[in-house]
Amino acid sequence: MEQFLENAWRWWLLLWPHVVAVTLLAVNVFSSAHAILTKRDTRSTIGWVGLIWLSPFFGDVAYWVLGVNRIRSRATQLRAGGFRIERELAEAAATPARLDTALGPDGSPLRSLAELVGRTTGRPLLDGNLVEPLIGGDEAYPRMIAAIDAATESVAVASYIFDNDPTGRIFADALSRAAARGVAVRVLIDGIGSSYTFPSIVGRLAREGVRVERFLPAAVPIYFPYSNLRNHRKIMVVDGRLGFTGGLNIRDGCWLSRNPRHPVRDMHFQLRGPVVAQLLEVFVEDWAFACGEQLTGTAWDQELAAVAAPPEAMLARGIRFGPDDPDIGRIKLVIVGALAAAQESVRIMTPYFLPDDAVCQALDVAAMRGVQVEIVLPEENNLALVSWASTAMLWQVLGRGCIVWMSPPPFDHSKLMVVDRAWAMVGSGNWDERSMRLNFEFNVEVHDRGFAGRLDDLISQRIAVSRPKTLEEVDSRSLPVRLRDGIARLFSPYL
Repeated sequence: MEQFLENAWRWWLLLWPHVVAVTLLAVNVFSSAHAILTKRDTRSTIGWVGLIWLSPFFGDVAYWVLGVNRIRSRATQLRAGGFRIERELAEAAATPARLDTALGPDGSPLRSLAELVGRTTGRPLLDGNLVEPLIGGDEAYPRMIAAIDAATESVAVASYIFDNDPTGRIFADALSRAAARGVAVRVLIDGIGSSYTFPSIVGRLAREGVRVERFLPAAVPIYFPYSNLRNHRKIMVVDGRLGFTGGLNIRDGCWLSRNPRHPVRDMHFQLRGPVVAQLLEVFVEDWAFACGEQLTGTAWDQELAAVAAPPEAMLARGIRFGPDDPDIGRIKLVIVGALAAAQESVRIMTPYFLPDDAVCQALDVAAMRGVQVEIVLPEENNLALVSWASTAMLWQVLGRGCIVWMSPPPFDHSKLMVVDRAWAMVGSGNWDERSMRLNFEFNVEVHDRGFAGRLDDLISQRIAVSRPKTLEEVDSRSLPVRLRDGIARLFSPYL
């Protein structure tokens, strides 16, 4: 027996390097095949396959920990309420006659854009809506708090950041009052966004009787501004009929009249009409994703047919996008389609501008067709790496005729896109890879010349006090600065 064990040990000493090599080879082949079959972005595929083969074992571990999207399968299992809401919204879909009047005949640019967005999102373009711009927290917060105080059935709040500061506590008190009245209240805060202040507002809300959940709680509860796979949506729906969405988080910095230490300009929007059901649909899905509870019953099931269309009704549609989409890149299709539909002007406001080459080329093509393309960015950014990386790629649009404006402080967090003063898109999404591919976002498209014209005028006001960013300025950066910006740009897919 001892001789047998000794021989087995000798054979193992001779064979173990070969066993390890064959195992690593098999794992590398399996990991590479998985990346090739599941990754749609060629650069991402090449990067992961290269890491797998150049760094055996460590590359495999990195790929299976960081490179595999497990969000999509879990989200699909927890989808809730989509069929019911979609069935109800069919009655509110814009009729062919209404589309002819508002967008033009079949084949017109806006009509083609509406068809593209419909095919991309799978959601109908709805009639009978009223969307009202709200300038910052000064206009939005009092409206939102008043809506919570007037709620009789339900309040749904989703926010990336919900700070435990004076503004956050005002909201918390209003939500607590609603819950005490018997209103069904649900608050969803992102796992990273809930940790921007300590202690978190989550504990206060729970103590005051508000049902609150974190979306994908962070393993390490610290502030990390470049974290991905976050719920970046900002949605509030009251009684299923009044909605709010846009770029506003819930925090002191957005309430400018109160002179915050770190002021932030932003815009939010109040919505009435059938499109509010699309906001609620997304919240219901996100809530189910976060905690498994499916929101049903009279508090969440509203009869949309009872909602009267306002005289100045607008066509609107919600656009949800994120890493759980069957086709990652949904919002890029919408953006490229809108740029292709533009005939006269495109105006964009975004705090973070790091689009990929395809979007940059679409901007360039629009400018080279004679469309006036203007992009408004903040002069002082709250994320230095994003600002450096953005500067490193501005030559891609400046060299083809796009105009870039730098807006003076305070930091402008607004997210707007207006085409031909006739179509507008607002919401939580930025013009970077985090928003377009890695985070959960929600935008709203609005086909209405009055609304789009009003936003276009607001952008004009910002441009009037901004300075142009020229190609000469970008090219004249010193070598150390150009190297710094270029290195930052290498991380642009994750900033």
